[in-house]
Amino acid sequence: MTQEPLIRIAIFVTVLLGMVMWEIFAARRPQRIDRWQRWPNNLLIVVLDTLAIRLVFPLAAVGAALVAAEQGWGLFNLIMVPTWLAILASVVVLDLAIYFQHRAFHAIPWLWRLHRMHHTDLEFDVTTGLRFHPLEILISMGIKLAAVTLLGAPALAVLIFEVLLNATSMFNHGNVRLPIKLDRWLRLAVVTPDMHRVHHSIVRKETDSNFGFNLPWWDRLFGTYRDQPAAGHLGMTIGIEVFRETRELRLDRLLIQPFVTPPLDVQKNIY
Repeated sequence: MTQEPLIRIAIFVTVLLGMVMWEIFAARRPQRIDRWQRWPNNLLIVVLDTLAIRLVFPLAAVGAALVAAEQGWGLFNLIMVPTWLAILASVVVLDLAIYFQHRAFHAIPWLWRLHRMHHTDLEFDVTTGLRFHPLEILISMGIKLAAVTLLGAPALAVLIFEVLLNATSMFNHGNVRLPIKLDRWLRLAVVTPDMHRVHHSIVRKETDSNFGFNLPWWDRLFGTYRDQPAAGHLGMTIGIEVFRETRELRLDRLLIQPFVTPPLDVQKNIY
């Protein structure tokens, strides 16, 4: 696992550049806000998130898996199963944990304050999939470490899961066009951009749907799946009802958003 950082960076850059090119040549929706107003701030958030994780959780998730294996902690370190099965089951269960974590970040008010920064992007593209508040990232990592340890997930499974989660987050936030039939088939195996875009609708019942990031099955299984936005993908409004001025896209404004209380006249319509 000594090559983990290099593997993750290489895949991250490859997927990011691939999605950027796809968005340039086959955009799904026209964007009214220039990329240069949004992308530098969204990408700087990634840098801050990475620094926060390295500072608070130096071992991160793969390191936690190695420690758990050393100490014999967790389900797959206590029972004998084939390695391939432990890896496959771990990836699926960790994805399920992220699904429920995502629902919790919408349902619990103080967690929503952190998570709503992700939803206040006024456009929807590959960089939206990287835009999470550092405090949310730290809480998310804490949950992930607990899940990895309790599961006794193999380190390789955790690396696969982390790479998949990061790559599919960029993919399903992409402002990219897919043939309708292909999208319908892809939704059987992975969350597609059209599926996840519904989750970024300004309409609350649509925001509270399609929570999956990687595997699409959980939304159907737990009743949170919504096929299409009511206004259509070209007519829908991205974001939430507050923080709609372009100045809110600046890095400093993004970092203080969780601590800003919306005006009383709009609080009744949001979380």
